[in-house]
Amino acid sequence: MSVNKKFFEALLDLADERGLSLEEVIDSFDKALRVAFKNTKGHQSARIGIDVEAKDFGVYEQFLVVEDEGFDLHADPQYKQLKLAEAKQMKKSAKVGDILEQKVDLTEFSPKAILNLKQVFKQNLTKYEKTNLYKYFKEKEKEMIVARVIDQDERFYRLDLGKEVTTLLPKKETLENDDFVDGEAIKVYIALVEEQTRGPKILVTRLEKSLVVRLFEDLIPEVKEGIVEVMGVSRNPGDRSKIGVRSNDPNVDAIGSCVGADGTRIKEIVRSLSGEKIDLFLWSDNEKDLIANSLQPAEVVNVIEIDPKEKTAIAIVEDDKLSLAIGKNGQNVKLAVQAINWKIDIKSVSMANAEGLTY
Repeated sequence: MSVNKKFFEALLDLADERGLSLEEVIDSFDKALRVAFKNTKGHQSARIGIDVEAKDFGVYEQFLVVEDEGFDLHADPQYKQLKLAEAKQMKKSAKVGDILEQKVDLTEFSPKAILNLKQVFKQNLTKYEKTNLYKYFKEKEKEMIVARVIDQDERFYRLDLGKEVTTLLPKKETLENDDFVDGEAIKVYIALVEEQTRGPKILVTRLEKSLVVRLFEDLIPEVKEGIVEVMGVSRNPGDRSKIGVRSNDPNVDAIGSCVGADGTRIKEIVRSLSGEKIDLFLWSDNEKDLIANSLQPAEVVNVIEIDPKEKTAIAIVEDDKLSLAIGKNGQNVKLAVQAINWKIDIKSVSMANAEGLTY
């Protein structure tokens, strides 16, 4: 096997080992050769010829042929200039303006140049690795991923995100019932990915309401396929989420699909959220039904004074259902309002009668 063939096989192995393309490895080597050439020759007038198919490469010093009088101030500055008389010694047919090339014997490279070649090659490989990692995780921004807990202290969990990348999950960005142990696989939401010199900076959280949507997409095939659609989401992280869903197929039950047989699907989502409760309601294009459904589990007697422009309405409930409709500390109605983006005023039957409202 030729030296060049072995060299190219080594480049392929290196690309595979570091998760880079052959083109990225070759480009890194090209840049390193140029630095080594300049350190050896004192100028950068060279062509690097790398032929992957032929498994051949070489460094070619380039000369711009000029008049015998000497340096041409108007010539392309990237080329080293060579007087015509000297050029004819290299090539008898040389004429002014020609670009001549002479292959460089790489054994001419000084020890310092070889050292710089290795350093620049390594630096460029690392640069490609960091750029590729940034692109990889940037594509996952606003998405959910599975991470593994490496260790923790009072303020942070340290997570392994894969690709030999770690990040910190602040405990203030976790749920009240989260209590992870080292080695545990957990689901987190990538809120932001920033490119930095040392590699991508990745901010993760478990508080974002979109994490719930991603769990639905991940664990409920009908949602992932678009048969069932998540239309509205509101969340009090760690306590309760309210999710409005609808089916795009009349033969598919949106609520039933999300709950699953014996509640298996919704239980898995709740487990992933460390016990956070999930309220499901059926989304409707009918405003009255939408408002009534959003207040579940409370039953609504009627919805009146609906103003589509201002998105305001009054929901009437039985007296003994008023506290359920409002929820503890107003949580149920607050989540309903956030999920459907309507302002809802809740009144009991007694209150409506006292105010002379027709319902």
